[in-house]
Amino acid sequence: MKTVPVRAFSASLTALSLALAAPAYAQQSSPDSSTTDTKTDDFHSADEIVVTAPYVERLDLLSGTSAVTGDILAEKTRAQLGDILASLPGVSATSFSPGASRPVLRGYQGNRVAVLTDGIGNIDASNTSADHAVTIDTLTVERIEVLRGPAVLLFGGQAVGGAVNALDKRIPRAVPDEPVHVDALVAYGSAARDYSGGASVDVPVSDRIVVHVDGSYRNTDDTRTGGYIFAPSLRTELLDFAAEEASEGHFEEATEAQERADQRGRIPNSAVKTWTAAGGIAFIEDGGNLGLSYSIYDTNYGIPARPGAEHAHTGEEIVEGEVPVTIGMRQYRADFRGEVNLGDGLFDKLRLRAGYADYTHTEFEGSEIGTVFISQGIEGRAELIQNDRNGWRGASGVQYQTRDFEAIGAEAFVPPNKTRQYGLFSLQEYTTGNLDAEVAVRFDSVELRADTLGLARSFQNVSAALGVGYHFGDLKIGANVSRTGRAPAVEELFSNGPHIATQAYELGDPNLKSERAWNGELYARYDAPGAALSATLYTNRFDSFIYEAETGAVEDNLPVFAYFQKDAVVWGVEFQGSKRLASFGDMNLSVDGVADYTRSKISSGGGNVPRIPPLRLLGGAELSGGQIDLRGEVEWSDAQTKTAAFETPTAGFTLVNASATWRPFGRDQNVAIIASANNIFDVTARRSASFTKDFVPLSGRDFRVTARVSF
Repeated sequence: MKTVPVRAFSASLTALSLALAAPAYAQQSSPDSSTTDTKTDDFHSADEIVVTAPYVERLDLLSGTSAVTGDILAEKTRAQLGDILASLPGVSATSFSPGASRPVLRGYQGNRVAVLTDGIGNIDASNTSADHAVTIDTLTVERIEVLRGPAVLLFGGQAVGGAVNALDKRIPRAVPDEPVHVDALVAYGSAARDYSGGASVDVPVSDRIVVHVDGSYRNTDDTRTGGYIFAPSLRTELLDFAAEEASEGHFEEATEAQERADQRGRIPNSAVKTWTAAGGIAFIEDGGNLGLSYSIYDTNYGIPARPGAEHAHTGEEIVEGEVPVTIGMRQYRADFRGEVNLGDGLFDKLRLRAGYADYTHTEFEGSEIGTVFISQGIEGRAELIQNDRNGWRGASGVQYQTRDFEAIGAEAFVPPNKTRQYGLFSLQEYTTGNLDAEVAVRFDSVELRADTLGLARSFQNVSAALGVGYHFGDLKIGANVSRTGRAPAVEELFSNGPHIATQAYELGDPNLKSERAWNGELYARYDAPGAALSATLYTNRFDSFIYEAETGAVEDNLPVFAYFQKDAVVWGVEFQGSKRLASFGDMNLSVDGVADYTRSKISSGGGNVPRIPPLRLLGGAELSGGQIDLRGEVEWSDAQTKTAAFETPTAGFTLVNASATWRPFGRDQNVAIIASANNIFDVTARRSASFTKDFVPLSGRDFRVTARVSF
């Protein structure tokens, strides 16, 4: 295999991920990674490939990092990114529908979580509304990292909750030894009759040039759930309506409402169909590399309806025969990546990364076009990476983003708008003996314009972070503190209208100011042969926290959700650990666990922040060997009763899952067949972070079979 030579520090977060005690479903299958990590012959997985912040050996400001890759990523593949990652520490999902689910990190979602593709923004509209899908192809992506902690500000001051970075293969990083290299995955899931598959092909056309193509297809039916589709509060509304209609002699309407209240089985209008196609080319030599790619992401998915909601333009109650709402989305995207080795002077290399996306999103009401969202965006980064000088290393750079966004239709809840943003950042790290120290600084300037309203706002924010850590043998303890600033998003400022996909009237506030926060963390990590542990305590104290909450008012026959701004306090804990209990020949028996909890309150009697995940515990046991891995796990989620005004509580639930992975040619070959059973006892589960939890429960019992090959 021929690769671009890079220095040892470029293995940064790959090594860090293993050191953070990630349980089996995250990065490693037992505490002893030397004997249980799956080897690979995939040339994409060279040690030199680092997704995030490759300019620092030990980026300890990122106090928690989890990675999903290989067979674990294959087994957990779903239509949307949020549902793949929801088992990781501190991670939940918006779960708006099976076709639209974005990650929730430490209780934060939307604009406080950066979703990245190979280090730059995904350039879609998923952060603008929970009903918008994330345009990342989960069938051909190679690795997904979840980054938490204050230094995520390197990717933007808005990412106080953290960042999710997906690494795809579309711009090759290495030249394969084979004449043709193929990666492929096929899967079937019973709960949604989910047929999916993806493949990529890399061909070296010379000793320096590699051509890549990939594609994927997913087709699912409506998702089956374990119990009643509607939560108790909605069932009560429907049953009361049925009783009222019956008392007035409207027996047909009463019967229809009764049937809806008792509805079980498949969630209506929750099917998903997605296809992708991409091609790329890269020039790779000792002095650097240069590559381009072009991709298409196309998806169509249903939006399950909330009973009792009404169409803003007709006033016709959904319970009396709703018009199904579906979303058709397509993104055309072009990407560029380059790297130049600069030698042994002050700077080691120059890295360039840029992307352009043309995005169209159409909300259909039945067969009629309701609202069309059009977005064109560009994002680019340039980074100068320093050579290590007596323990001192770092990187500095510039980032630029622009987006032109327009909504067309009777229910265009945001006006046409333009966003321009640039940022300057630097991160420096120093190591001496057992002590590590880091400092990061970022400046952001943002301009937001809605010319049809005659409104324009500009914001400047400075963010900074400082971290120290000390090693006591296998134990490391540390602390991080940061001050971050986030400009309001266009939707938070300028929204004013009905949004049929969310079934809400959304109301922004054009007078919002920048949201600022003090953030602190204390952490401890233990990493030794056969055992690993990581614990983090964090807090965020916000000045002028921006949040969306139901007001109790009704506009155009829809509930009004408005954006407010008050001070807020958030704190939480994350724990993960693993332990090898015994070995039997080439088999290892291990246990692992995760616990996380977030508490968020609005100051001055403002109540609770809406849609916050409750206490969650997850424990698993795994028997792993050369050819076979067997795993069982139990996930318990507490009830969420600490709710905002007009927000319904969420019942607790317990999920039991099991999986078996067979590698017919051994662990050193990249061929695996995976069988899994999820939610074995078919319980009804709802995520409190979901806007639609009361009428879109999680999947019921789901048997899945996945095959993954690389040759």
